Amino acid sequence: MNQRERIIRLFEERILPEDELARLITERDAETDELLYEKARIRQNEVFGKDIYLRGLIEFSNYCRNDCYYCGLRRSNTKADRYHLTKDEILGCAVQGRELGFRTIVLQSGEDLSYSDQDICDIVSSIKNRLPDTAVTLSIGEKTREQYQMYYDAGADRYLLRHESASPEHYAKLHPSDLTFENRKRCLYDLKDIGFQTGAGMMLESPYQTTDDIVKDLLFLAELKPEMIGIGPFISHHDTPFRDMPSGGADLTVFMIGVLRLMLPEALIPATTALGTIDPMGREKGILAGANVIMPNLSPRSVRGKYLLYDGKISTGEEGAESRAKLCERIERIGYHAADSRGDSPLMKQRR
Repeated sequence: MNQRERIIRLFEERILPEDELARLITERDAETDELLYEKARIRQNEVFGKDIYLRGLIEFSNYCRNDCYYCGLRRSNTKADRYHLTKDEILGCAVQGRELGFRTIVLQSGEDLSYSDQDICDIVSSIKNRLPDTAVTLSIGEKTREQYQMYYDAGADRYLLRHESASPEHYAKLHPSDLTFENRKRCLYDLKDIGFQTGAGMMLESPYQTTDDIVKDLLFLAELKPEMIGIGPFISHHDTPFRDMPSGGADLTVFMIGVLRLMLPEALIPATTALGTIDPMGREKGILAGANVIMPNLSPRSVRGKYLLYDGKISTGEEGAESRAKLCERIERIGYHAADSRGDSPLMKQRR
């Protein structure tokens, strides 16, 4: 099977044998890449039309209890300028986001234990009461099933938890021993079972990653069938153990967006901030390969530069939520438009 045949088969059947998935990744060339993107756009248009969904991102704390080797927020980074927002500050950002036209608010943080479960539930329910037509997404890490149920009962609609690597061996090279892929997997299945629109995803070209590791990621996502898939290139941070590791590029991430659009046509796939950081046209390239979500930053300007997962992260200019009009113009220039809806996953049979 040649590369063109693999892409056609993936377009028609949504899956390839494991060995052919590996060859799909390794036997790339410019001509067949373009065929992949063409097929991805066809599938994207069938499911979502030309809609691109904008999410207002509030990074409300950069404290974290974990010590992941790749992350600038890791607890061992004593040079990080730490902050956490109050409930009123978070609610103010959410209200501003709705006024700017965002129908989804994403609350993201490190695993900051200074917020109790009751605090998180109070924040979520306050946003839902104030903005009943707005979806709330949480991205606050690994919790117990009981904790996830509390957040869902408080009104949270979606939960983002990238699995990072579906290879236990590779996962262990990126994280300390107290963090395991098995627990991350348990979290994702708990979230799905509770009823969250659930997001998974991985870093590409992260340290020690092999093609076989990426294939494991694809097979895991095909099994999990998440409603959202966030992928982006590894970018090093100068205050982590991986400071001297080479960062990834945009090409593989854009290619994998196309692959995932064909494998999981109904998924919501963002053109991530990391992709926009590594390539000024990264978000446009992502959309033209099948991505359909962008998450501009709603955090107060005073803290945006402090939520540094990696070096060089963009957080101002057109990445800022207040520049929504300019972002919409960029989307329009490539033939798409920013949708006014919440952008719920078509995989969800029930709505709140």
